[in-house]
Amino acid sequence: MAEAVDYEAVKQVQQRIWSEGDFAMIGAPMVLVGERLCERLDIVPGERVLDVACGSGNTTLAAARRAWGNTVGIDYVPELLERGRERAAAERLDIDFLEGDAERLPFDDASFDVVTSTFGTMFAPDQRRGANELLRVCRPGGRIGMANWTPDGFVGQMFKAISKHAPPPPGVDPPTLWGTQERLRELFGDGISDLAIERVDHVFRHRSFEHYLDEFRTYYGPTRVAFERVNSDGEDALVSDLRELVGRFDRGDDRALILESEYLEVVAVRV
Repeated sequence: MAEAVDYEAVKQVQQRIWSEGDFAMIGAPMVLVGERLCERLDIVPGERVLDVACGSGNTTLAAARRAWGNTVGIDYVPELLERGRERAAAERLDIDFLEGDAERLPFDDASFDVVTSTFGTMFAPDQRRGANELLRVCRPGGRIGMANWTPDGFVGQMFKAISKHAPPPPGVDPPTLWGTQERLRELFGDGISDLAIERVDHVFRHRSFEHYLDEFRTYYGPTRVAFERVNSDGEDALVSDLRELVGRFDRGDDRALILESEYLEVVAVRV
Protein backbone atom coordinates (compact mmCIF):
# COMPACT_ATOMS: atom_id res chain seq x y z
CA MET A 1 0.00 0.00 0.00
CA ALA A 2 1.39 3.41 -1.02
CA GLU A 3 2.39 5.68 1.84
CA ALA A 4 0.21 8.77 2.25
CA VAL A 5 1.77 12.01 1.08
CA ASP A 6 2.49 14.58 3.77
CA TYR A 7 1.20 17.57 1.83
CA GLU A 8 1.99 20.02 4.61
CA ALA A 9 5.64 19.01 4.60
CA VAL A 10 5.71 19.28 0.80
CA LYS A 11 4.24 22.78 0.99
CA GLN A 12 6.89 23.91 3.43
CA VAL A 13 9.56 22.82 0.98
CA GLN A 14 7.71 24.46 -1.92
CA GLN A 15 7.37 27.72 -0.04
CA ARG A 16 11.12 27.80 0.50
CA ILE A 17 11.72 27.03 -3.19
CA TRP A 18 9.44 29.84 -4.43
CA SER A 19 11.03 32.22 -1.93
CA GLU A 20 14.44 31.62 -3.51
CA GLY A 21 15.70 34.14 -6.05
CA ASP A 22 13.09 36.66 -7.16
CA PHE A 23 10.19 35.26 -9.17
CA ALA A 24 8.99 38.79 -9.88
CA MET A 25 11.91 39.08 -12.32
CA ILE A 26 10.72 35.98 -14.20
CA GLY A 27 7.07 36.99 -14.02
CA ALA A 28 7.51 40.57 -15.24
CA PRO A 29 7.65 39.64 -18.96
CA MET A 30 4.47 37.56 -18.56
CA VAL A 31 2.06 40.44 -17.94
CA LEU A 32 0.19 39.66 -21.15
CA VAL A 33 -0.95 36.31 -19.72
CA GLY A 34 -2.93 38.00 -16.97
CA GLU A 35 -4.23 40.77 -19.21
CA ARG A 36 -5.46 38.27 -21.79
CA LEU A 37 -7.11 36.08 -19.13
CA CYS A 38 -8.93 39.01 -17.52
CA GLU A 39 -10.19 40.15 -20.91
CA ARG A 40 -11.53 36.70 -21.63
CA LEU A 41 -13.20 36.60 -18.21
CA ASP A 42 -14.88 39.90 -19.13
CA ILE A 43 -14.39 41.36 -15.66
CA VAL A 44 -16.52 44.48 -15.11
CA PRO A 45 -16.53 47.28 -12.52
CA GLY A 46 -17.93 46.26 -9.16
CA GLU A 47 -17.19 42.55 -9.46
CA ARG A 48 -15.19 41.11 -6.58
CA VAL A 49 -12.08 39.26 -7.76
CA LEU A 50 -9.63 36.91 -6.03
CA ASP A 51 -6.25 36.06 -7.57
CA VAL A 52 -4.89 32.87 -5.98
CA ALA A 53 -1.13 32.27 -5.73
CA CYS A 54 -0.79 35.74 -7.18
CA GLY A 55 2.99 36.11 -7.03
CA SER A 56 3.97 39.73 -7.66
CA GLY A 57 0.53 40.55 -9.01
CA ASN A 58 0.41 40.40 -12.81
CA THR A 59 -3.14 39.07 -12.95
CA THR A 60 -4.17 40.82 -9.73
CA LEU A 61 -3.38 44.21 -11.25
CA ALA A 62 -5.04 43.27 -14.54
CA ALA A 63 -8.23 42.32 -12.68
CA ALA A 64 -8.21 45.47 -10.55
CA ARG A 65 -7.94 47.69 -13.63
CA ARG A 66 -11.17 46.18 -14.93
CA ALA A 67 -13.07 45.84 -11.64
CA TRP A 68 -11.96 49.30 -10.47
CA GLY A 69 -10.42 47.82 -7.35
CA ASN A 70 -12.46 45.21 -5.47
CA THR A 71 -9.56 42.77 -5.92
CA VAL A 72 -7.60 40.54 -3.53
CA GLY A 73 -4.32 38.77 -4.24
CA ILE A 74 -3.14 35.93 -2.01
CA ASP A 75 0.21 34.13 -1.95
CA TYR A 76 2.48 32.40 0.57
CA VAL A 77 5.67 34.27 -0.38
CA PRO A 78 5.77 37.59 1.54
CA GLU A 79 8.47 39.10 -0.69
CA LEU A 80 6.32 38.68 -3.79
CA LEU A 81 3.31 40.21 -2.05
CA GLU A 82 5.40 43.25 -1.17
CA ARG A 83 6.38 43.64 -4.81
CA GLY A 84 2.69 43.49 -5.71
CA ARG A 85 1.87 46.20 -3.18
CA GLU A 86 4.57 48.42 -4.68
CA ARG A 87 3.13 47.95 -8.16
CA ALA A 88 -0.45 48.60 -7.00
CA ALA A 89 0.61 51.77 -5.20
CA ALA A 90 2.41 53.01 -8.33
CA GLU A 91 -0.80 52.56 -10.34
CA ARG A 92 -3.08 53.77 -7.52
CA LEU A 93 -5.07 50.55 -7.62
CA ASP A 94 -7.20 49.41 -4.67
CA ILE A 95 -5.90 45.88 -4.03
CA ASP A 96 -5.50 43.85 -0.85
CA PHE A 97 -2.45 41.57 -0.93
CA LEU A 98 -2.72 38.88 1.75
CA GLU A 99 -0.41 36.10 2.86
CA GLY A 100 -2.12 32.72 2.66
CA ASP A 101 -2.31 29.19 1.32
CA ALA A 102 -4.05 28.21 -1.95
CA GLU A 103 -5.26 25.03 -0.26
CA ARG A 104 -6.76 26.91 2.71
CA LEU A 105 -8.18 30.17 1.43
CA PRO A 106 -9.25 32.41 4.35
CA PHE A 107 -12.57 33.44 2.81
CA ASP A 108 -16.20 32.45 3.21
CA ASP A 109 -17.96 30.32 0.63
CA ALA A 110 -19.12 32.15 -2.52
CA SER A 111 -17.19 35.32 -1.60
CA PHE A 112 -16.05 36.24 -5.12
CA ASP A 113 -17.58 36.78 -8.55
CA VAL A 114 -14.32 35.87 -10.30
CA VAL A 115 -11.44 33.69 -9.11
CA THR A 116 -8.18 33.60 -11.06
CA SER A 117 -4.86 31.78 -10.87
CA THR A 118 -2.05 32.07 -13.41
CA PHE A 119 0.69 29.48 -13.05
CA GLY A 120 -0.20 29.38 -9.35
CA THR A 121 -2.71 26.89 -7.97
CA MET A 122 -1.34 24.33 -10.42
CA PHE A 123 1.69 24.02 -8.09
CA ALA A 124 -0.36 23.25 -4.96
CA PRO A 125 0.68 19.70 -4.02
CA ASP A 126 -2.84 18.51 -3.13
CA GLN A 127 -4.49 19.18 -6.48
CA ARG A 128 -7.99 18.17 -5.42
CA ARG A 129 -7.90 20.45 -2.41
CA GLY A 130 -6.62 23.31 -4.55
CA ALA A 131 -9.45 22.84 -7.06
CA ASN A 132 -12.05 22.54 -4.30
CA GLU A 133 -10.91 25.83 -2.79
CA LEU A 134 -11.23 27.64 -6.14
CA LEU A 135 -14.76 26.29 -6.42
CA ARG A 136 -15.69 27.00 -2.81
CA VAL A 137 -14.88 30.71 -2.78
CA CYS A 138 -16.49 31.39 -6.19
CA ARG A 139 -20.17 32.28 -6.16
CA PRO A 140 -22.70 30.21 -8.15
CA GLY A 141 -22.60 31.44 -11.73
CA GLY A 142 -19.21 33.06 -11.18
CA ARG A 143 -16.12 32.42 -13.30
CA ILE A 144 -12.85 30.68 -12.57
CA GLY A 145 -9.97 31.64 -14.86
CA MET A 146 -6.59 29.91 -14.99
CA ALA A 147 -3.39 29.78 -17.00
CA ASN A 148 -1.62 26.42 -16.62
CA TRP A 149 1.54 25.19 -18.33
CA THR A 150 0.92 22.14 -20.51
CA PRO A 151 3.03 18.97 -20.20
CA ASP A 152 4.39 19.22 -23.75
CA GLY A 153 5.20 22.93 -23.85
CA PHE A 154 8.63 24.36 -23.13
CA VAL A 155 8.08 25.03 -19.41
CA GLY A 156 6.39 21.65 -18.95
CA GLN A 157 9.37 19.97 -20.58
CA MET A 158 11.77 22.10 -18.52
CA PHE A 159 10.15 20.77 -15.34
CA LYS A 160 10.53 17.25 -16.71
CA ALA A 161 14.22 17.80 -17.49
CA ILE A 162 14.90 19.28 -14.05
CA SER A 163 12.98 16.47 -12.30
CA LYS A 164 15.29 13.91 -13.88
CA HIS A 165 18.19 15.42 -11.93
CA ALA A 166 16.35 16.75 -8.86
CA PRO A 167 13.27 14.52 -8.39
CA PRO A 168 10.13 15.96 -6.76
CA PRO A 169 8.69 14.41 -3.56
CA PRO A 170 7.27 10.92 -4.22
CA GLY A 171 3.52 10.66 -4.63
CA VAL A 172 2.92 14.28 -5.66
CA ASP A 173 1.14 14.64 -9.01
CA PRO A 174 2.96 16.65 -11.69
CA PRO A 175 1.66 20.26 -11.72
CA THR A 176 1.41 20.18 -15.53
CA LEU A 177 -1.58 17.81 -15.24
CA TRP A 178 -3.51 21.07 -14.70
CA GLY A 179 -2.58 21.84 -18.30
CA THR A 180 -4.78 19.03 -19.65
CA GLN A 181 -8.52 19.11 -20.24
CA GLU A 182 -8.95 15.63 -18.78
CA ARG A 183 -7.45 16.58 -15.43
CA LEU A 184 -9.41 19.84 -15.24
CA ARG A 185 -12.69 18.00 -15.76
CA GLU A 186 -11.66 15.44 -13.15
CA LEU A 187 -10.71 18.09 -10.60
CA PHE A 188 -13.67 20.44 -11.10
CA GLY A 189 -16.19 17.65 -11.72
CA ASP A 190 -19.80 18.61 -11.08
CA GLY A 191 -18.73 21.92 -9.55
CA ILE A 192 -18.80 23.64 -12.94
CA SER A 193 -21.45 23.98 -15.63
CA ASP A 194 -19.09 24.95 -18.46
CA LEU A 195 -15.41 24.61 -19.28
CA ALA A 196 -13.73 26.51 -22.12
CA ILE A 197 -10.05 26.05 -22.86
CA GLU A 198 -7.63 27.44 -25.40
CA ARG A 199 -4.01 26.56 -26.08
CA VAL A 200 -1.90 29.70 -26.05
CA ASP A 201 1.84 30.35 -26.41
CA HIS A 202 3.80 32.61 -24.12
CA VAL A 203 7.09 33.71 -25.68
CA PHE A 204 10.28 33.90 -23.62
CA ARG A 205 12.99 36.08 -25.16
CA HIS A 206 16.65 35.99 -24.17
CA ARG A 207 19.91 37.04 -25.80
CA SER A 208 21.31 33.50 -25.75
CA PHE A 209 21.15 30.17 -23.95
CA GLU A 210 23.66 31.52 -21.44
CA HIS A 211 21.41 34.53 -20.77
CA TYR A 212 18.39 32.27 -20.26
CA LEU A 213 20.32 29.97 -17.92
CA ASP A 214 21.69 32.85 -15.87
CA GLU A 215 18.23 34.42 -15.46
CA PHE A 216 16.58 31.17 -14.38
CA ARG A 217 19.44 30.10 -12.11
CA THR A 218 19.42 33.50 -10.44
CA TYR A 219 15.72 34.33 -10.13
CA TYR A 220 13.56 31.21 -10.68
CA GLY A 221 13.26 29.24 -7.45
CA PRO A 222 12.76 25.72 -8.90
CA THR A 223 15.79 26.04 -11.21
CA ARG A 224 17.92 27.69 -8.54
CA VAL A 225 17.17 24.95 -5.99
CA ALA A 226 17.66 22.18 -8.57
CA PHE A 227 21.20 23.36 -9.20
CA GLU A 228 21.83 23.50 -5.47
CA ARG A 229 20.65 19.89 -5.15
CA VAL A 230 22.75 18.44 -7.96
CA ASN A 231 25.83 20.40 -6.83
CA SER A 232 28.97 20.52 -8.95
CA ASP A 233 28.93 16.78 -9.73
CA GLY A 234 25.61 16.88 -11.57
CA GLU A 235 25.66 20.44 -12.85
CA ASP A 236 27.14 19.68 -16.28
CA ALA A 237 24.52 17.02 -17.00
CA LEU A 238 21.65 19.33 -16.04
CA VAL A 239 23.04 22.17 -18.15
CA SER A 240 23.44 19.78 -21.08
CA ASP A 241 19.82 18.63 -20.86
CA LEU A 242 18.56 22.21 -20.63
CA ARG A 243 20.69 23.22 -23.60
CA GLU A 244 19.24 20.36 -25.67
CA LEU A 245 15.71 21.31 -24.61
CA VAL A 246 16.21 24.98 -25.49
CA GLY A 247 17.60 23.95 -28.87
CA ARG A 248 14.38 22.04 -29.64
CA PHE A 249 12.11 24.99 -28.85
CA ASP A 250 14.20 27.96 -30.02
CA ARG A 251 12.84 29.70 -33.12
CA GLY A 252 15.15 32.69 -32.94
CA ASP A 253 17.75 31.46 -35.43
CA ASP A 254 20.77 33.73 -35.01
CA ARG A 255 18.81 36.80 -33.87
CA ALA A 256 18.20 35.82 -30.25
CA LEU A 257 16.75 33.02 -28.15
CA ILE A 258 12.99 32.91 -28.70
CA LEU A 259 11.10 30.15 -26.87
CA GLU A 260 7.39 29.57 -27.36
CA SER A 261 5.89 27.85 -24.32
CA GLU A 262 2.37 26.50 -24.53
CA TYR A 263 -0.11 26.98 -21.72
CA LEU A 264 -3.80 26.26 -21.29
CA GLU A 265 -6.06 29.28 -20.83
CA VAL A 266 -9.06 28.12 -18.83
CA VAL A 267 -12.46 29.67 -18.12
CA ALA A 268 -14.89 27.62 -16.04
CA VAL A 269 -18.36 28.61 -14.82
CA ARG A 270 -19.31 27.68 -11.26
CA VAL A 271 -22.53 25.73 -10.88
